[in-house]
Amino acid sequence: MFVVVWQFEIAEEKLAAFEAAYSPEGAWAKLFAASPEYRGTELLSDAYIPGTYLTIDRWSSEEAFRAFRKDHDQAYESLDRACDSLTSRETRIGAYTV
Repeated sequence: MFVVVWQFEIAEEKLAAFEAAYSPEGAWAKLFAASPEYRGTELLSDAYIPGTYLTIDRWSSEEAFRAFRKDHDQAYESLDRACDSLTSRETRIGAYTV
């Protein structure tokens, strides 16, 4: 398995919209579901720092993730731009094999 982890900081007034877009049923998960190799997304809310979240996107392999990005780059970039206004900071923590 291959996972990609991102950290986000969200302003209070944008929390609901952020959670809707980044939840396991949100816009990102729907886009990723175009690949049969996508294994799901977790959205974690920091217990001590309000407005701080992690996402964990799971793929069957790094090759599957790379193939998805190649095949869906335009849609990925378009959704990324559409979600830019929801975050005050976005940091890629890393990509890991499990």
